Amino acid sequence: MKATYAIIFALVCSLSLHAQAPTAEVQIKTALLAAPEDMRAGAMVYGYDAKGEFVVLRKGTNELVCLADNPKQAGLSVSCYHKDLEPFMARGRDLKNAGKSFQEIFDIREAEAKSGKLMMPKQASNLQIYSAKAEDYNETTGEVAKGSFRYVVYIPWATAASTGLPIKPEAPGMPWIMDPGTHRAHIMINPPSKD
Repeated sequence: MKATYAIIFALVCSLSLHAQAPTAEVQIKTALLAAPEDMRAGAMVYGYDAKGEFVVLRKGTNELVCLADNPKQAGLSVSCYHKDLEPFMARGRDLKNAGKSFQEIFDIREAEAKSGKLMMPKQASNLQIYSAKAEDYNETTGEVAKGSFRYVVYIPWATAASTGLPIKPEAPGMPWIMDPGTHRAHIMINPPSKD
């Protein structure tokens, strides 16, 4: 019986350690992996404090906003986007924290964007995601053995007809348009894997 309790205790401890955020320095270091190199020094970075709260880790001086990895999820997933996307991104985070589903978040933001309550960028705005599998990411040092990029260019209300892009990729790495005709219309670019 004592052995069972010891195993349960060890499991709970390992889970809580996994969910603990890395240091601010490591979070900033890894979040900036998603940024273009020449924009890293001035990018704003959001991340997590010791209580797991989502906070500003570093104020920025340029137009880029970066998000550190969520320590509650396996592997690494960081992103950076143009500051004009912040109202859209912040609203999504708020709705997710309120327990809304993906479809509810989409519908609420769509209605708010159409009414003008939610300000969407008037020009194309970039989001870059950098990710790695858990076995390729060291949470303590922030070192990544193998990672990959995904690119998203938001162009609200654009369609396949207005852009000339297909609605699905027809070749590896080919740009395509997702959610055409909506506030969330965006060009997806998934570079082919090197593996």
